[in-house]
Amino acid sequence: MNKVKGGRTDTMNILFADALRKLRLQKGLTQSQLAALMYVNKATISKWESGSRLPDAAMITRLAEVLRADVRTLLSTTYDSDESFNMIIVDDNKAILSYNLLILEEVAPNAAIASFSCPQASIEYAKRHRTDLAFLDIEMGVVSGFDLCRDLLEINPGTKVVYLTAYPEYSLNAWNTDACGFIVKPLIPEDVRRQLKKLCLPFPAGGVDE
Repeated sequence: MNKVKGGRTDTMNILFADALRKLRLQKGLTQSQLAALMYVNKATISKWESGSRLPDAAMITRLAEVLRADVRTLLSTTYDSDESFNMIIVDDNKAILSYNLLILEEVAPNAAIASFSCPQASIEYAKRHRTDLAFLDIEMGVVSGFDLCRDLLEINPGTKVVYLTAYPEYSLNAWNTDACGFIVKPLIPEDVRRQLKKLCLPFPAGGVDE
């Protein structure tokens, strides 16, 4: 989610922020409740409502559905957002998921990042939103990261997948799938930056570079 500044863009951000806040309050939702419905964290909603960032068109459409509003009400307050890179992270351990989400937001502040503790929820999200990069835990109960990788690539073959695990011995199995990378947990910013640079992803200025 790119921060945009200056002139008309600032005005558009403020108009969108005001419209979103008004719709949320009309529905009696807190920022945390809206974040849960949108599969993002509360900080993302806060940034949208402060006007410091804009969601992309897919997220605006999802907001309209969640808030039961005419999508034109939100789209009319903005124009093509320069938020163009979407990530997801999936881990059934919510504490680890929250920590890893913070690491990804630190490393890639200009990306839209959605987090899921339920693999099926990430699949439903991927069906509705373009997913450029997916960080997947391998050990997730009935559904493994390997299974989820296959399902996500069936939805969008262009998705790049990076596995996350605390067990290095899984690396050989990981490379037998169509994943693009493998990181041993716990995540640290340097490892994530190194992996993203290997993938040559099109991050805008202020993204993965330190």
